[in-house]
This record gives sequence, C-alpha cells and structure tokens, in this order.
Amino acid sequence: MSTLFDSVLRPVITRAAASDRIKATSQRLPITERVVDRFVAGENESDVLGAITTALDSGLSVTVDHLGEDTTAESQASATVAAYMSLIQQMSAFTTPPGTLEVSLKLTALGQCLPRHGRKIAEENAHTICGAAAAAGVLVTVDAEDHGTVDERLDIVRTLRADYPDLGTVLQAYLRRTEDDCREFAASGARIRLCKGAYAEPASVAYPDRSMIDEAYLRCLRILMKGNGYPMVASHDPTMIDATQLMAVEFGRDSGSWEHQMLYGIRTDEQRRLAARGSAVRVYIPYGQEWYGYFVRRLAEKPANLGFFLRALTSG
Repeated sequence: MSTLFDSVLRPVITRAAASDRIKATSQRLPITERVVDRFVAGENESDVLGAITTALDSGLSVTVDHLGEDTTAESQASATVAAYMSLIQQMSAFTTPPGTLEVSLKLTALGQCLPRHGRKIAEENAHTICGAAAAAGVLVTVDAEDHGTVDERLDIVRTLRADYPDLGTVLQAYLRRTEDDCREFAASGARIRLCKGAYAEPASVAYPDRSMIDEAYLRCLRILMKGNGYPMVASHDPTMIDATQLMAVEFGRDSGSWEHQMLYGIRTDEQRRLAARGSAVRVYIPYGQEWYGYFVRRLAEKPANLGFFLRALTSG
C-alpha cells in the first residue's frame, strides 16, 4: 500500500493543493468541514486560544501557525502580521514555563514571493513578529515550504538569528541537501524542527520513496542529536520516536535539551503518553481561514490520514 501511495496517490493529492477548482469544490462539501476539524483548531483567534488551553492543561507545549501562504499582495502580508501580533499579545496572558509557547511563520505568508521586494518585505515582517514575540516570552520558528524557497529562507533565518538567537527553523529530511543544512545549524546551536517533508518535489532534489526518506531522517536526526543545537523531532512514526529516545541516551541529552513535536489532531494519546513520562512534547496547532493547502498536505503525508478522510466520506 505504501509503495502505491508514494508513487501514485501522494503526488496526485499534493498537486490538488494547487488546484483552485478542487479547492473550491472541496470547501463546499459539508463532510470536508468535519474532517478539517480534526487537523485545524478553527478559523479565528478565539478557537485557537481554546486549543492552546487544552494542550497546556495536558502538559504539552504549543506552536501556533496562522494558516496562509503564497501571498500575492502586500496587504495580505500586513494582515498576517497583524494576526500574529494579536495572537502573541493573547498568548502572553498565559502563565507558563519559559519556552512553552511558540508561533510558526511561513515567509511566503509574510510576502516572500511578492514580485517587488518580496524578500525585504518578508524579512522585515518576520523581524517585527520576532520582536513582539521576544517581548512576550514567545518563541518563533520559521516553517519550511517547497524546495525553491529554501536558500532564501535559510539566509533570512541566519540574518534574523543575529538579533534573535532563539529563532528556530524547519529542515525537511526528504531533501537531498538537508544533511548538510543539519550540520551547519547544529554547529551554530540553532533550534531545528526536523520533519520528513510534505511537498511534492522532483527526484532531483528529494528522495522519492518512503524507505529512503526514513533512512535520511535517521541520518539527519543523528546529526542534530549529536550537535550543539536544540532538536525538535517532528514525527508521529514510532520508529523515529524510539530512535530519538535511544539517541538522547547515547549523546547524553537530558529532557530539556530536545523535544518531540506532533500535529494537532494526530496521535493525541501518544502526545500525552510521552509528556506523562517526562518527555518535552509540543503540539503544532494551525488555525485560520486559509486551511486548504495545509489540509491537503496532511492527507498526502501517509495512507492513514487519507483513510481517515475516506472513512468520514463513507459515513457521512
């Protein structure tokens, strides 16, 4: 099943993220809303604040993503900044240990792909959010996107870390370049979220099948766990979870020097189990009206997510 999924179904599902026609059709289906509720905390700030409270009460840390990407107008980027500024202000009211609260940013949502001065606009917007977050005691991580944005994203992250050394970013194990990126950022002491990758990429830049991606993930994980940074192990895969625990022992890492990360609505019981046994666990909580691209990538990640959607369709 996984071979068929990786070679045929996954690319088709991922391409659907770019289809305006499929997007418009799916958003009109009542069943879609019911399934999206599993993966997305809601469309507005009050929804996500409720989800944050639930996670904190379960002993979890949080990172919150205001959904949106591929911004085509500077006004959209400004609206995204305003949403984050408001969210950070609300998050500052929670009484939590340092490092518990975080926001995740996509640079394309902040204007990176705008035709005029996109990089400058995105960097300035990210700097504004980082400043507000630092003042509020909230961490920031810059999310990964498709491979064409990596060089510029990492360059922006390097620049921002000069002022905000706690700024984190995401590296995707399925990209062939990622081992080198892990070495660089682990040596610099950075916070790095390691994920497998959820975008449709050509074989020239990304490993094409699941077994190769798993092997790459373990190689990258070893580099990060051995390095000087703070690894954020973003995986629901029991193999990767177990491997991380073993590497933590091997490299003498205590529970405060790395963390597990999992997605909102996926393996919730496992999130709580790991937290209850003393591991640091952070849940990635997305919210907002622009949920379609995020939702499709969750379906494309593995057969289990697609199966959940199909079961909901047949029972609806």
